[in-house]
Amino acid sequence: MVRVVIATPLEQELVDRLRAVDDRLDVAFDAGLLPPPRFPCDHAGDPEFRRTPEQEARFAAMVSGAEVLFGYPREDPAQIAWAVRIAPNLRFVQATFAGAGQQLAAAGLTPDELERIAWTSSAGVHATPLAEWSLFGILALTKGLPRLLADKRDRRWVEHYPVDEVRGSTVLVVGFGSIGREVARLAEPFGMRVLSVRRREGDLDELLPQADSIVLTLPLTDETRGLFDRARIARMRDGAILVNVGRGGVVDEAALAEALRSGKLRGAALDVFAHEPLPADSPLWELDNVILSPHTAALSVHESERIVDLFADNLRRYLAGEELRSRIRTDLFY
Repeated sequence: MVRVVIATPLEQELVDRLRAVDDRLDVAFDAGLLPPPRFPCDHAGDPEFRRTPEQEARFAAMVSGAEVLFGYPREDPAQIAWAVRIAPNLRFVQATFAGAGQQLAAAGLTPDELERIAWTSSAGVHATPLAEWSLFGILALTKGLPRLLADKRDRRWVEHYPVDEVRGSTVLVVGFGSIGREVARLAEPFGMRVLSVRRREGDLDELLPQADSIVLTLPLTDETRGLFDRARIARMRDGAILVNVGRGGVVDEAALAEALRSGKLRGAALDVFAHEPLPADSPLWELDNVILSPHTAALSVHESERIVDLFADNLRRYLAGEELRSRIRTDLFY
């Protein structure tokens, strides 16, 4: 039997779905030992939750016997290290979020510990909500949502004025993984021309001036950190729109704020930031042409179901000795 321990809040019907994957799986789940979810698909749970000493002992005993772990406890790097060191037979960990590599990097595990365990993220399951949010940002800024909101707030009825269309415009998708491909799929029926680039800077510099809107879906690595610096923002077409649903550290936020304030860029739709929560003194809060989301665009009422579908498939692969989906590279941590 393969002992599978669910270490994150999960709906009971989805636990039952995992138990039905294979008779060789011994799935351990005790909702009373996990922080209660605050909303659907909450994988961290109530931060105020505390186990009693007896509950903590039971939870440790459950995790210590795991061969497979679903979820990083509390999505906390310190808890990742705790789980690895308390469970000597742990061989496979399925994380519940796409950017799990960053938490894994911060856990301070030894090379042997990283090598011993197959680490997978939930990369791919958030493509639909993030792509939809990206199109929402492009449409909102193209159609002048900031002006509409300001006029509504001020009860100002103005003379008719024309607005732009996305049809015939060019969107550049930077990072063409599952999210980027879904952005392209949704953009094409709107009549948008889609360009894409992965991480080759030469291609990026050539394509930037051609784009009316740019969607960033990149992970944060040494290669992508600060990729959209002052010089690259300057290369963007005047009046372009920037959407970032990847990682905040890819963008120089001070340079972006200057470009937005000056009118160099029409606007930005941002779900991710270099520091989260976004500091109160960030100029991005004050700019009317910025749409801010508190790193929640990926969350969906269907998220848990999709992650469990991915995990179920990975469990079948694990039992069969096959390659796992969404495997995290422990040299790059994504």
